[in-house]
Amino acid sequence: MGMDNQSINRCPWCLGHADYEQYHDELWGKPVRDSVELFAKLCLDGQQAGLSWITILRKQANYEAVFFGFDPHRLAQIQGEARATFIEAQMHNSGIVRNRLKINSIFKNADAFVRLHEQGVDFSQWLWSFVGHAPIANQPKSMGDVPTETAESQALSKALKKAGFTFVGPTIVYAFMQAVGMVNDHLVDCDFK
Repeated sequence: MGMDNQSINRCPWCLGHADYEQYHDELWGKPVRDSVELFAKLCLDGQQAGLSWITILRKQANYEAVFFGFDPHRLAQIQGEARATFIEAQMHNSGIVRNRLKINSIFKNADAFVRLHEQGVDFSQWLWSFVGHAPIANQPKSMGDVPTETAESQALSKALKKAGFTFVGPTIVYAFMQAVGMVNDHLVDCDFK
């Protein structure tokens, strides 16, 4: 790029941590259309509830290793006693957030994903339909201009809950929508908008 790091304008939420800045620069707000990648990100955003995203970002590789790369079909195959045993084992895994409800939510979300798939629903197309299949380009001038939820995130949250997903409240869903580029909330002076 030819610019030194000091002359790059970034959204202020990522500043001060190289891994956070890299996530902001390379991934955050870039449109994701792959259904499994969207499923993974939705699950990871659910793990964030009550925590900062950087905590989950730093544990993402551990989550991917434990949860079969977030393959929803493979996860949904683990049922009954096998699922209970798996969840119990992860309660001792310091590489992830050891919260039984959050761990179980990954399985519930996989079950919901597979049900939608069996109904002929393309997960990516379904999610993107909530924003008219194109990113909503907001033009926030400051972090104060960025909402924590919107009518779209409320509608998607309601639909996800109805489909059986958990840890998908409207604030979590809005963070997900930002991360996967369904909305672009890079500040107007950000070099990565």
